[in-house]
Amino acid sequence: MTHSQVYLQDVQAIAAALDRELIENMAHGLAELRDRRGRLFFLGVGGSAANCSHAVNDFRKLAGIEAYSPCDNVAELTARTNDEGWGTVFEAWLETSRAGMNDALFVLSVGGGDAERNVSSNIVRALDAGKRRGTKIFGIVGRDGGYTKRVGDLVLVIPTVAASSVTPHAESFQAVIWHCLVSHPRLMLKANKWEGIDKVRA
Repeated sequence: MTHSQVYLQDVQAIAAALDRELIENMAHGLAELRDRRGRLFFLGVGGSAANCSHAVNDFRKLAGIEAYSPCDNVAELTARTNDEGWGTVFEAWLETSRAGMNDALFVLSVGGGDAERNVSSNIVRALDAGKRRGTKIFGIVGRDGGYTKRVGDLVLVIPTVAASSVTPHAESFQAVIWHCLVSHPRLMLKANKWEGIDKVRA
């Protein structure tokens, strides 16, 4: 088979293996967050950081949830990295935002963080800070879920079906799942632009 055939076959296998009940629970948990007027903070690095920016837009615009990501403020992110170190950038940002028990963290990550191997240490420290403050933790992660899965409340692990494609599949399915969430009837308040146009025409 060609690479494209294998890759898309793996996509089908992952989609079939996803924990649908957990996704439903995530949707209801996020709706409860909105009902109590809590804020949602997206954390991620690399490609997942870019996904955080997109997710913030969707949760704010479509689901009416007050959402933010430290990744969107490059000046503060790089200042903190330069002055205090990479490992504390998310933790310090959340402290300034006074994230607390009324709010939630939402981690998008391939590995979920690993303190022992010093991978995504900034996510690990942010999660520890969140736990101390009683902040609920959501996540969409790959591999075995790492630290996010261990300490989180509602964390979906994207199944690994091909060891050589963990990163592209995990980051791709982050988008699949958050779009599933913001279009969920329990969460969605405003239609997407094109669907709204088609509905008016119908």
